[in-house]
Amino acid sequence: MFSEFKAFISRGNVIDLAIGIIMGSAFTTIVSSLVSDVIMPPIGLLLGGIDFSDFFVSLDSEHYKTLKAAKDAGAVTLNYGLFINAVIKFLIVAFAVFVLVKQVNRFQTKEEATPKLSKDQELLTEIRDLLKK
Repeated sequence: MFSEFKAFISRGNVIDLAIGIIMGSAFTTIVSSLVSDVIMPPIGLLLGGIDFSDFFVSLDSEHYKTLKAAKDAGAVTLNYGLFINAVIKFLIVAFAVFVLVKQVNRFQTKEEATPKLSKDQELLTEIRDLLKK
């Protein structure tokens, strides 16, 4: 069992996946800061100083000025402003991954995309071409 686990863990795919998860979690922190600290304040300013994170609906029919005040009072809330922030973060991450994959695909050579045929495959290809003629 130990040798099977060692073979599994030493495969390139598992290591690539682990690196991807680590980089993804680090990237999430950067994107969260970008959205919360850079993108949302100007949008809020354009909308008259509104902070999206304070967009909520209290389900207990009381009115609270801020989400923090509602939470401190123990009110149950629907936090649609936080959802808007999460959607914007997702779109930024999706766009960044799209750009990254596009650049990686651009650097791939055409030779890597088409694998080299073995001698048997080349021979079969020649036979097929001769039969077509």
